[in-house]
Amino acid sequence: MHVAVIMQQRATANRWQTEVWEPLGVLTGAPDTAPRRLVEERDRTQWLHPGLEIVLRQPDADGYYLNVSTRDPRVFVLWRMEDGRGVPHHLTVSYSEASSWMDGGEQVDSVPMPPEIFAWVGDFVEKHYRPEPKRRIRPQSFRQPGERSRG
Repeated sequence: MHVAVIMQQRATANRWQTEVWEPLGVLTGAPDTAPRRLVEERDRTQWLHPGLEIVLRQPDADGYYLNVSTRDPRVFVLWRMEDGRGVPHHLTVSYSEASSWMDGGEQVDSVPMPPEIFAWVGDFVEKHYRPEPKRRIRPQSFRQPGERSRG
């Protein structure tokens, strides 16, 4: 699904960090053009970054399920500072993939999932998610003496 990300720079009252960049939202149906400034005010600036995509893969269906089954489904945005601006690079709706990005030291923030993305991901989850069967391990005390592990 092709999307655009709105990135916002806002002023802070912190003497060590005068501004903060953060993703503000994800839009569907935005034309694939160059990034452009949407808002320019004294204490905030917003940029629209079109031309990004969210790709769903069957091996990540469990990560999508974890996301859409919560009260507050999210789109995760991996972004980096470039030439003094926060620029989004990748998006995912998988808890697992977002967690891997963060474990790798990337800057990842989340925004609310728009209804049209939620419907698309929900349909994918219904078609492809299969929960792992629970594997119960028998306690040692219920095993025959010859089956018990030594240790």
